[in-house]
Amino acid sequence: MYLQYYLMGIILLPGLIFAIYAQAKVSKTYGEYRSIHAKSGVKASDFVRELLQSSGLENTTVRQISGELTDHFNPSKQEICLSEDVYNSSSISALGVACHEFGHALQKKEKYVPYQIRRILVPVTNFVSNLLWPLVILGLIFNLGVEGGGLLGDIFLWSGIAVFSLAVLVNLATLPVEFDASRRALKILSATGTLDEEELDETKEVLNSAALTYVAALLVSILNLLRFILVVTRSSRRD
Repeated sequence: MYLQYYLMGIILLPGLIFAIYAQAKVSKTYGEYRSIHAKSGVKASDFVRELLQSSGLENTTVRQISGELTDHFNPSKQEICLSEDVYNSSSISALGVACHEFGHALQKKEKYVPYQIRRILVPVTNFVSNLLWPLVILGLIFNLGVEGGGLLGDIFLWSGIAVFSLAVLVNLATLPVEFDASRRALKILSATGTLDEEELDETKEVLNSAALTYVAALLVSILNLLRFILVVTRSSRRD
């Protein structure tokens, strides 16, 4: 029986392989274009500051953070955080990544619906995710080790599945948010003349590669949910 549960982990294999591929793809593509500087010579941090000023987002700051590909928009602090390689760079990769994060700031300002949904789901999921493993473990204990505890075990297990389903919803809600931010970035870079057509195609390749990591995260979460459901279904079968 325990071997069956172990073998269910194989379900995750396609998702893990795709996640590794996606991470390798984004690292390769980003690395390839971060050494190619845009003809406009605009520095990513300066460009984002100009965009914030022209968009009425003067209260949003831009700051440098450590790490590689750690760029993000912090809505609670109204900060666009750019990694070292992006902040001081005028590369095609840097401009694309920085403008993508600016896209998130615009989403917040415009109350973009998928962005709003994700903002609601994330703190809720982070709070209840601490209950996942205790619920699953208690469910298995009652089902497998406590006589007459099957019904209570099932309640614990399916409650754990419900909690884990929230993680799938977060990853699902993330996709339109990320794709929209990239769409906004390319539109802005084109409209402002910051990148020419060839550079835009290369930037699109960088952003599309980054998007694969979010697709991979969704796939892994779905497969993980399926694995848990199979475990719960099998453990719930009682003579």
